[in-house]
Amino acid sequence: MKDQPSPIRETDDDARKLARVLLRSARHAALAVLDPETGFPFASRVLLATDIDGVPVILVSRLSAHTKALANDPRASLLTGEPGKGDPLAYGRLTTQCLVEPVERGHAFHERIRTRFLERHDKAKLYIDFPDFLFFRLNPKQASLNGGFGRAYRLEGNDLIIQSPANEAIAATAADAVRDLVERHPDVAERLATRLKAPESGSWRICGIDPAGFDIISGDFLLRYEFETLAVDSDHICSNISKIAYSIP
Repeated sequence: MKDQPSPIRETDDDARKLARVLLRSARHAALAVLDPETGFPFASRVLLATDIDGVPVILVSRLSAHTKALANDPRASLLTGEPGKGDPLAYGRLTTQCLVEPVERGHAFHERIRTRFLERHDKAKLYIDFPDFLFFRLNPKQASLNGGFGRAYRLEGNDLIIQSPANEAIAATAADAVRDLVERHPDVAERLATRLKAPESGSWRICGIDPAGFDIISGDFLLRYEFETLAVDSDHICSNISKIAYSIP
């Protein structure tokens, strides 16, 4: 009997880019943890954001079942990728296996993560500072990408992380840089939405930048754009955004 060909394709740059977009453009995800009492997988839905290095971030209550499970075993999986019309299996999805890291108040990353999370989930301001809520960074270790029928890939955790020496400097200046950009070009987000063929919605705004790209949001819609090369600072990011928004097609 002949060996069956592997269904896993060789991972290329297009696959890596699709995986990053599926992870970084998700506003929510299915989170799977291991129940500490039974050992069975336990799945729930969580709101999702990303840190400046592309690592996914969740905000959870200490009282929830998945938080108690993560305190016992830091292994978790995220499923991201939204289906559209027709067969849901024809659309890309990404399963990311992670090791979680709690980010308590006072942690060096806490304020940055809080700010980035609220940029995506403004309604979370109603409970984000409750004492029983905390953030987790979900550090990717490996991932499985299904880009649609016949397009399966395996990725390493580093394929999903923004490995740039500029991460911290960009995080420190991101809010001011975006504010200055919008003051100079009040219509920049709407121009980006038009250029990127965003769904028709209310007003769009830039809700996050990092060395690898930017995010725009309108209501329940979020679009992620990935640069061809990593930006070196916030001015470089805003220059890239302006070129995308205002260049002649």
